[in-house]
Amino acid sequence: MVKHGSRFSKTWYGCTSSGAVIVAFVVVVFLVLMLFIREDGGKSNSVSMVTMEKWNRFDYVVRFEPTVERKNGTELIWQIPDGPKAVLFLAHGCSGKAGNFWDRSSSCPDCVGLPEERLIVLHALSRKFAVLAMSSSGLCWSFGKERLVVAGVVKWWIEKQKLEKLPLVALGASSGGYFVSALAADLRFNSITLMIAEGLFNRMDISKDYPPTLFVYMPKDEDRKLRVDENLEVLKEMGIDVAEIKCMEFPLSPNFLADRIPNLDLTTSRKLFKLFQEKGFIDKNGFMRKDGRATRWKAAASERNILLPDKKLANHIQEELNLAFAYHEMTSLQNKQIFSWFESHMK
Repeated sequence: MVKHGSRFSKTWYGCTSSGAVIVAFVVVVFLVLMLFIREDGGKSNSVSMVTMEKWNRFDYVVRFEPTVERKNGTELIWQIPDGPKAVLFLAHGCSGKAGNFWDRSSSCPDCVGLPEERLIVLHALSRKFAVLAMSSSGLCWSFGKERLVVAGVVKWWIEKQKLEKLPLVALGASSGGYFVSALAADLRFNSITLMIAEGLFNRMDISKDYPPTLFVYMPKDEDRKLRVDENLEVLKEMGIDVAEIKCMEFPLSPNFLADRIPNLDLTTSRKLFKLFQEKGFIDKNGFMRKDGRATRWKAAASERNILLPDKKLANHIQEELNLAFAYHEMTSLQNKQIFSWFESHMK
């Protein structure tokens, strides 16, 4: 759901209901919705609040064709669709890399295509955004010299590709979100999205021409929620257009992992779901009891002799379990809202 600022007036709730003529019926519908949608950060029993796209959702729309190169010691991976209408810069989180956003291929043998990252790129390409991602020089992004290097590389790449006339937007997650918030002081973005990050605004001198900023965060992380709330108010008071999307937890299903992860078959997905039930990793409604990082699902799967088609898929599964718990993870579930935000600030 998005709470809007001065210009961005749409609010998404992820589910709709038809109007009722009879007042009593309206009341009943309202009470039912209240059981399913709890604004206090509680659990929702409906996954319709988000767009649960399958991993192959874009097979007939767009395909991965990345180019990999290096500039000033920085790895960059990019792809430009036919007739691009904007440029999207992507910044990964700690321990990430640009290759997380594209599937492994002959043109990108080191790419890993994590499920959330790849869907962000596919969605961007389908909406005619040229996509540029870079890898940080260290485990996480730094905010001194690296910021200036990246700003220079972005400008160089845009000029090289002759995309100077297109709007420029950015999305960064976690460490990448902090980085994008700082980079916005060096590059002229039309708008930015900070994902699971409140930004570095307490360490920056923000001017009134700072770009419109969308915060995409998981309110289960209460400390970060408080900091996001503070920064929302600070930016609003400065007259900067801001909005927020709250990402809530959702229940797993037997097919969920197969639907989200390429090369993970349905049989394995169902076996893992059954294992999670039997081990108590999920509750009776399918919600994760702990963050995926704190769940011993890998050891349990090994003990049960549940073999993955590829051992590297463990990281993909881990990401989806973290996402379902909704504490701190990259998410593509709100892609439509995020790209609508970008598009609303491109004129």
